[in-house]
Amino acid sequence: MVTRQRSDLLANIPGLLKLDAILIETLDNFGQEQEFWYVSKNENQDMDNSSQRDDKWWHPIVKVPENGLSETSRKRLQYQKESVNQVLKAAMNINAQVLSEIQIPESYIDSLPKNGRESLGDSIYKSITVDSFDPLQFLSAMDFSTEHKVLDFKNRIEASILIWKRKMNQKDGWNPWGSGISSGKRELFEVRAETILLLLKQQFPGVAQSSLDISKIQENRDVGLAIQESYSRVLESLAFSVMSRIEDVLHADSLTRTLRCSEIDCSGDTDTLGIQ
Repeated sequence: MVTRQRSDLLANIPGLLKLDAILIETLDNFGQEQEFWYVSKNENQDMDNSSQRDDKWWHPIVKVPENGLSETSRKRLQYQKESVNQVLKAAMNINAQVLSEIQIPESYIDSLPKNGRESLGDSIYKSITVDSFDPLQFLSAMDFSTEHKVLDFKNRIEASILIWKRKMNQKDGWNPWGSGISSGKRELFEVRAETILLLLKQQFPGVAQSSLDISKIQENRDVGLAIQESYSRVLESLAFSVMSRIEDVLHADSLTRTLRCSEIDCSGDTDTLGIQ
């Protein structure tokens, strides 16, 4: 007998360590930038054309030179943004994979409604079960104005997916959750809901844990899965924050160059402003 490391730990831990190192390197490089700086809101009260975005009201104000960032600095930040975005996607994938391996607690299952329609509500259910369905068009029509609304929708979708899966798995035996919907249609609805859930996670990567995820994390007793889940979740949150800060700088640069362009004749030499 030879002691061997668990295959999931052997596969995921080195990957998570690598993602962690990329984020640390990005943060170190970000802190060494000389072409932008931050000021407090009190210092910025008398300044016009603030670069602060309304959805980032708690962040310090980003400032860049009056002509904007240099082309070199702008390209470097764009590269860092893409790099961190890849880290974010990788951490999300690992976290989702680990969570999928954690057993769903019976307490969560017992709390579910008896059918997908009840979980989703009549309006959402009708939109998902129409003959012609476009997930992107469906999401564009939803109200995601607050994180609470996003999270509530995510909870409903996850619950409906689990309900439909359980009905599919129990279709050959007695099923207390049975309904008049054919197994083929139920499988189609499940695929649609899973597509919506994937797009939702991509659109709102920083949203809080869903009720299903929280229930799994709280009830999980596998230490290996707990380590992988928590580590990937922390990296996911950090990557989202770092990318958000980079986007703030690029946003400030874009506003500054636009303002500068409106003050002079940009039809001439745009290279001076670094505008392509």
